[in-house]
Amino acid sequence: SQPHLGDLTVSHVTPNSIQLDWTVPEGTFDSFTVQYKDAQGQPQVVPVDGESRTVTVSDLVPSRRYKFNLYGLWGRKRLGPISTDAVTGEGGYCHCPCLIHGFGAGHHRAQHAHHAVLSIAAAAPPVEEESPSRPRLGDLTASHVTPSSVQLDWTVLEGSFDSFTVQYKDAQGQPQAMAVDGGSRTVTVPNLVPSRRYKFNLYGVWGRKRIGLISTEAVTGGDSCIKCPTPSPPREEPSSRPELGDLTASHVTPTSVQLEWTVPEGTFDSFMVQYKDAQGQPQLVPVDGKSRTVTVS
Repeated sequence: SQPHLGDLTVSHVTPNSIQLDWTVPEGTFDSFTVQYKDAQGQPQVVPVDGESRTVTVSDLVPSRRYKFNLYGLWGRKRLGPISTDAVTGEGGYCHCPCLIHGFGAGHHRAQHAHHAVLSIAAAAPPVEEESPSRPRLGDLTASHVTPSSVQLDWTVLEGSFDSFTVQYKDAQGQPQAMAVDGGSRTVTVPNLVPSRRYKFNLYGVWGRKRIGLISTEAVTGGDSCIKCPTPSPPREEPSSRPELGDLTASHVTPTSVQLEWTVPEGTFDSFMVQYKDAQGQPQLVPVDGKSRTVTVS
């Protein structure tokens, strides 16, 4: 039966992070997606595995109100959202408005429990920041630029990530996101416009946390490339390069639209459906590479 989302709550707040918890009263989801806008008003997406019921959103700005929307992905459908608002703590202090975890609640909760006694003390770095196994991002560079693509390379100074997310704005100013597996250290961003400056942000996803960001800029076309003094030779296009066919709306209800598409040649790793909701906010729906249909609700 179709799963149901319950409540989304804020269980722990610091000046630069917010921990979100949610319930699933019925059924199970394949994964979740948390969406919010950063301090610059740019939409951000945090993917979460389907077994999790909590995630910490980091790299936030002190004393700022954020609205979080959580969606559940179930097969080819996206259910939700459920929403909550929270204000980050003031710089140097910790604020825990909803729930304070005790020290005896297990290792994961104990990581956050120390913040409960900091509301009247000077700020101390979170324990999670000091974990020796926490991975660290290094540098992001543009190693090869063509009129329609930019190849990005990055380093990981310590540890390993589960995945990465590259974010940038296209020529129309619309936010774009690319998911990259944790073993990769390079990705080519295609379908760009010649002679245009792009800014790329890369985040590392580690468990339920998003770590980063590191950024770089590049100008498509010619030799106008930032941070790429020694361009590498162009990569040969694989002979099995996949192609997209047609996108159609096969079923429409007052609150949902079912989309179907074709792939005439080759295979894709995944798909991304983008649209704007009734409030004009950009929305992203990730779809696995084997699917040819999704219901946007």
